[in-house]
Amino acid sequence: MSDLAERDYFSDAAVAQDPYDYWDQVRSRGPVFHEPHYGVVAVTGYAEVQAAFKDVESFSAVNAIGGPFPPLPFTPSGDDIGEQIDAHRHEFPIFEHMVVMDPPEHGRARSLLGRLLTPRRLKENEDYIWRLADRQLDEFIVNGRCEFLAEYAKPFATLAIADLLGVPEQDRPQIRRNLGAGNAPGSRVGALDHEPVGSNPLQYLDELFSGYIADRRRTPREDVLSGLAEATYPDGSTPTLLEVVRPATFLFAAGQETVTKLLSAAVRILGDRPDLQALLRSDRDLIAPFLEETLRMESPTKVDFRLARRTTSLGGVPIRAGTVVMLCLGAANRDPRKFEQPHEFRLDRRNVREHIAFGRGIHTCAGAPLARVEGRVTVARLLDRTTELGIDATEHGGPGHRHYAYESTFLLRGLKALHIEFNTGPS
Repeated sequence: MSDLAERDYFSDAAVAQDPYDYWDQVRSRGPVFHEPHYGVVAVTGYAEVQAAFKDVESFSAVNAIGGPFPPLPFTPSGDDIGEQIDAHRHEFPIFEHMVVMDPPEHGRARSLLGRLLTPRRLKENEDYIWRLADRQLDEFIVNGRCEFLAEYAKPFATLAIADLLGVPEQDRPQIRRNLGAGNAPGSRVGALDHEPVGSNPLQYLDELFSGYIADRRRTPREDVLSGLAEATYPDGSTPTLLEVVRPATFLFAAGQETVTKLLSAAVRILGDRPDLQALLRSDRDLIAPFLEETLRMESPTKVDFRLARRTTSLGGVPIRAGTVVMLCLGAANRDPRKFEQPHEFRLDRRNVREHIAFGRGIHTCAGAPLARVEGRVTVARLLDRTTELGIDATEHGGPGHRHYAYESTFLLRGLKALHIEFNTGPS
């Protein structure tokens, strides 16, 4: 049998479909491993991933999205490349967005979201999410089956984050369509609607929210968008229009992706595990630990990247300045040094909340509270409104012979489709 650790993580189609055996093989070489193809250091150990997340002095987030692609726009020189990173930051993908920023710029950008993600606003959004879940289920519940991503997860995630960010109600159907989340049954597409934005949602969202915020700065209203428009930095200074827009738009795009993947993973597990489904039907308090174990087992973000700002070491392994470091969240969440029987789904896992599916440190996902609410509400209402939920065997095969297709990306872990069937009458 060939050594899986020698496979090309970034292009091997089989690894993209199931990375867990690959990560186990890599971890057997040590929790910090120099992969053989791109000079990338793969970090699979829980403690080591967490340490890298927290060491912002040694590890820059400038390459968080692309990792080794494209190659660095400069040749690293010396044991501290901080000045080179700063000089070339504008040449990295999505350099304008918070996810790739380092302190102090990251802290300033994130502070603007603090004006939005208040306990009061999150509670208002949760009230909307409960109503939204039923509205979304109403679109297909009478059919007894659906393709879950297209008919529920994508539109639900899109509309939930639209509400959190204060998108006017009348604009939401158009945004749903333009972001590839379809139309509600019977809805009429307006003549001014754009074509779906495809692979560049951030540009579309930047333009959309720039219009909203510019309008609210000219004419403030009693709404969420006006609160964003009037947000200031902690020192009292006023951000530019785009400095307000970009934290909100990245939260929108990232939240839509992450939640869609979390919801489909959770529903797949419910369909594949009637025993777990029965437990949750009998005790709704188990939904929260069920979702945390789902996040641990099927982390929506497989890997995150850092660039070694200075020569250092991680897990006892020397790392030179300029090295691309791949933090394998999906692997760390199955590290046997941290989680007992890590490949087993366990509702009673005592340390499950210690998973790092949402990252750690200053870059912990700002939308994590929203994702948890969306997951809890979705599972609860699915169980409330069905008496039995299963996987469509005509699409995915019968029990013991399931086949699922995952997106062919090295960054995210998500199903391409999930066909389910359900009963709504007496069981």
